[in-house]
Amino acid sequence: MWEDIQVEVEKVDAGNLKTKPSSGDLGFGNYFTDHMFLMTWSKEDGWHDAKICPYQDFKMDPASMVFHYGQAIFEGLKAYRGKGDQLFLFRPADNLERMNESALRMCMPRFPVDKVLKSLKALLYLEKEWVPHADGATLYIRPTMIAAEPALGVRPAAKYHFFVILSPVGAYYAEGCSPTKIFVSDEYVRAVKGGVGKAKTGGNYAASLYMSEIAKKAGYTQVLWLDACEHKYIEEVGTSNIFFKIDDELITPPLEGTILGGITRDSVIKLAKSWGEKVVERKISIDEVIEASNAGRLQEAFGSGTAAVISPVGELFYHEKSYVINKGETGQLSARLFSELQSIQNGQQEDSFKWVVRVG
Repeated sequence: MWEDIQVEVEKVDAGNLKTKPSSGDLGFGNYFTDHMFLMTWSKEDGWHDAKICPYQDFKMDPASMVFHYGQAIFEGLKAYRGKGDQLFLFRPADNLERMNESALRMCMPRFPVDKVLKSLKALLYLEKEWVPHADGATLYIRPTMIAAEPALGVRPAAKYHFFVILSPVGAYYAEGCSPTKIFVSDEYVRAVKGGVGKAKTGGNYAASLYMSEIAKKAGYTQVLWLDACEHKYIEEVGTSNIFFKIDDELITPPLEGTILGGITRDSVIKLAKSWGEKVVERKISIDEVIEASNAGRLQEAFGSGTAAVISPVGELFYHEKSYVINKGETGQLSARLFSELQSIQNGQQEDSFKWVVRVG
C-alpha cells in the first residue's frame, strides 16, 4: 500500500508564518515550527493520508485508546547546521529503526524507514530557516505514534496517527560541557526485565517522574536508576545511558531489555574503541562504583544521549552521602567525546563511520 501513497504538501501562507525566537531564548521544547508531517494507519488501508501540513491541533475522541491503554511511542533526533549553511542529520535511519522496534514491542504498526526518512528530509528542507545558526543550537525532531481508535477494551488499537514535529533548541550547556550532579535511587525503579524498558514509550517516562521530582528538590539534575530485582546493578540515567571509566576501562551496562539502546551510546562505544580505549559492556553494581570512587580508581563518569550528547557526572549522591568524581570536573575522555561527536554531527570533521546524512 505504501508504494502507491503520495505525500501531499500544504504550506502555511506567508502572512501566517510564525515569528522565529531569538537564539538566546530557545531553551528546550518551547517553540515549534510552522509545519509538521502526519500520516494515519488503519487495518483496512494501512498507512495513508501522508502529508506535510501546517502545525496544528489534533481532534481526538475521548475514547481514543492512547488515553486509556498507553500505546504511545516516540523518538528524538536533531538537525544540525554546518559549514555553508548545509543541514545534517546524525544516524536518522537508526532512530527510525529503533522506533520500529518500539512499535513491535507495543503492538503498533511498523513503517518503511526509507520512505519516512525521505519525508522527514523534505519537511526539514521546507523548515530550514528554523534550524538555529548559534553554536550548539539545533533543530530537535520528535517522531511520535499514538493509538487513535475510539474504543474501550485492552487490546491493540486498529488506528494510529504518526507525526513528526520540529522544535528549535538552544545549546544544552550554556558554557560548554559541564558536570552534573546525579541522585542514585534504590527505592523506586524505572523498568523490569520482560517489560517495556527498552522501548521508547511514554509510560517509561511517566514512571520516572516521581523520583525525578524528589531528586530535583534535593538539588540533583537527574536520577541514576538501579535494577528492579536486586536494587543493585546500575541501568541508566533518566535521559541518557551511563558510562564509568575505572582503571582505564570504560564500562557501560549491557542492553538486556530494561534500558534504551541509545544511538549516542552506540556512537560512543564505536568512537572510543577506534581511539584504542578499552570498552566493556557488562553489569556494574553501585557498590563497585562507590568502592572505585573511595579507592581513587573511578577516573570519570558521563551520560550519553541526543539532548546533551555527552553529560559529565561530577557527583553521585547515594545513601545520604555524596561522592565527587574527578574533583567535580569534566574528564578528559568526556570532553574529547563531546567535541568529536559535535564536530561529526555538524559536518566539520571527517565522518569515517558514515553516520551523517545531508539534507537537501
